[in-house]
Amino acid sequence: MKHFFAVTWIFVLSCTQAIFAQNGEIIGKILTQDSKSFEGVNITLKDTKYGSTTGSDGKFRLKAPAGKYNLIIGMLGIEKLEIPVEVTSGTPTILNDIQLRESGISLDDAVITGQFGKQSLRNSVYQVRTIDSERIKARGATNIQTILNTELGIRFSNDPTLGTTDIQLMGMSGQSVKILLDGIPMVDRGATRESLGQIDINTIERIEIVEGPMSVIYGTDALAGVINLITKKGDGSDNLTISARAQEETVSDEYNAFTDKGTHNQNLGIAWQKKGFQLSGSVTRNNFGGWQGDSAGRLKAWMPKEQMLYTAGIGYSKEKWNIWYRFNGTDETIKYFGRVSAENKAADKDYITKRWFHQAQGEFKASEKLGFTGALSYTDYSRRTLSTVLDLNTNRRTLSLDAAAQDKSIFTTVFFRGTALYKVNDNVTLLPGIEVNNNNSSGQRILGSPTINEYAFFISSELKITSAIKLSPAVRFIKNSVYNAPPVIPALNAKIILNKVFDLRMGYARGFRSPALRELYFDFHDASHSINGNVNLKAEYSNSFNSFLTWRAVEKSVLRLTSTLGGFYNVFHDRIDTGFDPNNPTQTTYLNISLYKTTGLTFDNKLYWKNIQASLGATYIGTYNEISEEGELNEKLPEFVWSPEINANLLYSFPKIGTSVNLFYKYTGKKPAYALMSTNPVTASLREISGYSMADITVTKTIGKYVSLIGGAKNLFDLTSIKNTTIGSAHDASGPGFSGRSYFLGLNIQWSKR
Repeated sequence: MKHFFAVTWIFVLSCTQAIFAQNGEIIGKILTQDSKSFEGVNITLKDTKYGSTTGSDGKFRLKAPAGKYNLIIGMLGIEKLEIPVEVTSGTPTILNDIQLRESGISLDDAVITGQFGKQSLRNSVYQVRTIDSERIKARGATNIQTILNTELGIRFSNDPTLGTTDIQLMGMSGQSVKILLDGIPMVDRGATRESLGQIDINTIERIEIVEGPMSVIYGTDALAGVINLITKKGDGSDNLTISARAQEETVSDEYNAFTDKGTHNQNLGIAWQKKGFQLSGSVTRNNFGGWQGDSAGRLKAWMPKEQMLYTAGIGYSKEKWNIWYRFNGTDETIKYFGRVSAENKAADKDYITKRWFHQAQGEFKASEKLGFTGALSYTDYSRRTLSTVLDLNTNRRTLSLDAAAQDKSIFTTVFFRGTALYKVNDNVTLLPGIEVNNNNSSGQRILGSPTINEYAFFISSELKITSAIKLSPAVRFIKNSVYNAPPVIPALNAKIILNKVFDLRMGYARGFRSPALRELYFDFHDASHSINGNVNLKAEYSNSFNSFLTWRAVEKSVLRLTSTLGGFYNVFHDRIDTGFDPNNPTQTTYLNISLYKTTGLTFDNKLYWKNIQASLGATYIGTYNEISEEGELNEKLPEFVWSPEINANLLYSFPKIGTSVNLFYKYTGKKPAYALMSTNPVTASLREISGYSMADITVTKTIGKYVSLIGGAKNLFDLTSIKNTTIGSAHDASGPGFSGRSYFLGLNIQWSKR
């Protein structure tokens, strides 16, 4: 019997060896159309059970019996590719790098803002809007404002006296919108978000927008929502990449090549990766020659700007941890040219901004259930006013001797944030964290050298109640050194999968905003402003509710369609705004307003079909009429005044010739406001900022593997001004984009060696 088993075992081994001797292996690597590693691509042999998936390095290995096959490469968002291959025993079949071109169907976006780690947009409990790298490239933008100015619910206002631009999100402006760079808050000297125009657009990979209070996760200023600018990171593979960009743009009919009139942008960047080690750096020049408009003489409707942006980064990553440091530097000068006096002299001003922003971040994955993240940043931000007098008779320039003609304000911030992600089980995940914020300021117009310290502890959780219901309760505790912060900030968000095509998101959040250093201690007086700080300000807070219903068409091989209907309602208490000083009516100061509200509806639709990406959306936003209950008005006034918006984007690609045509459009409806005209009797007047339409068209063309061209026209309707009958001088536009129709042409080069 033992001889029988021996003979049988020898026979089995021989057969097995013979079978494996006939097996072979296919080895290859999948790349994106911009030569980056393509992770998660499915590789199969047609009509067989043999398959594989690409890893983070884009590589795959597939074992199969010897023979001839058709290799199928498929994934949502790319055209399916079929390649004939022959598998031979003993010798691997090696396929050269296979470059895939994305189709019109976009992959389901992965988001990180406010999330428990990176996850798909569909799984998020928050309603997150994303702007990916392809749309950023298609805009031909030289600043962040150009990317955002056709987004629903976003408006910009300009202060022509100071050359600054502010943002408004869903009816709330300035200090209520949190600007993040890789999750770290940007520092601004006042209510306007100047930092948006001081970030290098060439370093941004994607933008994520979360509407509604995010105060539990991100702290003060996040009442209206957050805008997270996410920089480009390496794909993990060893390579050297050098990029260069040059773009020239007219300003209406004003233009000189590379200098003075027009907009001039140049960028040079380098990135190197080797075995987890990363180095990167870039320098960008943004020069805007201003715009004359209807102004006479030396005055300009839009002031010229000279800007230099610098970045440098170093990082190292291993399987379970990574750490990196990044520097962002801004050196900016905005120039004001004064009128010529009777003595043939002109008083000019330079507004000089320097921002040095250091950030260090790290991640450590202790186990499958436990991970830690940490972020530390230091910001040194200054704005200087340099006033000079130019004698046009002798062409001699001297410093102005007027009182307060020279000024410099300095703001420094140290920020630390640490979180731990703990997965209790498949249904419960916890995210506790701490934040420390130290703010200092000094300057001629600042009362003393004030310091504000803020400490916070927060904990958020994600609870899977059922396979269809996910809840995310959260709470934040705050201690501030100069004011009584709200003791507890709660939030509760929920996502419910109603069926295969409908998702419902609902949320309640308590938002808060602490008084900024400028509002407490900064006194600002010039020809157009007279504002004093108020050390008695209280923190403002809000109660906010929102809900979003999303419908997704069943995803097929060539079509994806999503529609989202949403609504929001916000009630603000002790809102901080400017008003007449009760003790001195000739002066303006910051005051707490007892009540303010915003509400609205949004409807957004996105279509991906073959080579087409299209979107169509609308919002209808109501803002509180603060004088609706003012005394005994001669007529009943509405509680809200309403303003509509409509936007549409269309991107069409011609893959065979490497060309795409892109159209971006937004209609911004009129913005009404009631003004109190008299108190005895009480009367009010309806004023408004007129509605307007903005549209841009761009064409991109790839030339070979490394070069691409982009050209087009901005502000197609040649808009230069809008009627504004409100009390004040605000403009509802963004930077030079309101200076008439402009034309641009850009050259992009990206060379990569692996």
